[in-house]
Amino acid sequence: MENGTTAVLRVGRDDLRRLLLGADYPPSPPTGPPGRWRRRWRRIQQFIAPVLVFALVGITIASVQYLTDTRGMPEPLAVLIGVLGTLPAVLAPYRPLLAWRIGYPLLYLGVVDALPRESWPWSPVQIIAFLFVLLLLAARTSLGIATWAGLLSVLPAYLFVSNRANAHGVAILFLAILIVGDQVRRRRQSQRALAEQAERSELEQARRAVLEERTRIAREMHDVVAHHMSMIAVQAETAPYRLTGLAEPTRAEFAAIATAARGALTDMRRVLGVLRSESAAPETAPQPGLGDVPELVEAARRAGMAVTVAAGPGPPEGRPVPEAVGLAAYRIIQEALANAARHAPGTAVRVSVDADDRALIVGIWNDPAATPGPGAGQPGDAAGPAGHGLTGMRERVRLLGGRLRAGPTDDQGYAVTAHLPYDPEPTDR
Repeated sequence: MENGTTAVLRVGRDDLRRLLLGADYPPSPPTGPPGRWRRRWRRIQQFIAPVLVFALVGITIASVQYLTDTRGMPEPLAVLIGVLGTLPAVLAPYRPLLAWRIGYPLLYLGVVDALPRESWPWSPVQIIAFLFVLLLLAARTSLGIATWAGLLSVLPAYLFVSNRANAHGVAILFLAILIVGDQVRRRRQSQRALAEQAERSELEQARRAVLEERTRIAREMHDVVAHHMSMIAVQAETAPYRLTGLAEPTRAEFAAIATAARGALTDMRRVLGVLRSESAAPETAPQPGLGDVPELVEAARRAGMAVTVAAGPGPPEGRPVPEAVGLAAYRIIQEALANAARHAPGTAVRVSVDADDRALIVGIWNDPAATPGPGAGQPGDAAGPAGHGLTGMRERVRLLGGRLRAGPTDDQGYAVTAHLPYDPEPTDR
């Protein structure tokens, strides 16, 4: 286990390696929604860019002119030093480490042909550009990397500046630049942390609002719907004892109604538990599937519906129907049977289930021309307000990447067909 000194040395070594050879710091995207000033700045940028290009070209020419006139430097070398001296300032906003890696060797190259009477052995343009690089590097990188950059950058000052007072002034100037850049970095980090905290607070408020709404819905369902379902179950269970002279089929019908009401209450309690749960825990109760369709059809027959089922050969060996597809098929058949009983009571209903190695095809038709079941009426006699059953069917099919068709038929009936692929079908983009 390393001690404190070893840890400090290791961190310092890693910072030096990052400064010299490590990955750069690209500009981070702005946090939070774009404000008025940010939008205005984006509009201004397109006008500022040409001005900055002309300014960079101008100061580069000025640097070249200074080197040729003051030092008598050959023009090709002056152009090379002038361009390389300005280039780090262009790169610094986007790649601060790369800008420093280019600008630092120029502190040694820029002293070529320097005159003894010069206070600084570098051109003014090079000095200003390198200070700008140091400022952005300190504002974007860590404190350790900025410290290494400052220590290495001040070394040429003590090597090439003849006046020690000027060398000390360079060191103080570099230190001030690094401190300002570090303060800018810390402020940006604080602003980013505050923005993240505000975003988390908004998400928490939204989560609380959703939880409160779910709790309100659960309370209404418990106080209203569950109460009425309980009364239905109690009345159906006690009817054979309260009413005399009931035939045995009537008693069985009341018992079936009570059983269905109790089952609905059980399902409702599970739904209420999910609504009231802050963390949606996984349900442990098994979900219905294709194997439960015969029981669903038998319950519809006991309710007086004339339902026929045509099942295909089923999927090939080794390619079972996925649970999600089986659950969707069960819910679609369940909703279609309920709609047929509600909107076209007594009409015959046909259900077909066909499976192959790629998809499950489900169809439900109510045929007014077929032999009606008991309690037959005209389609729409029992139609109530429009519900969300068809919308739920479409959502289930869309989640599986399938297709659903629902609409009236030529013989005044109604048909629902669903194509449920085992694997989502690719969509055209």
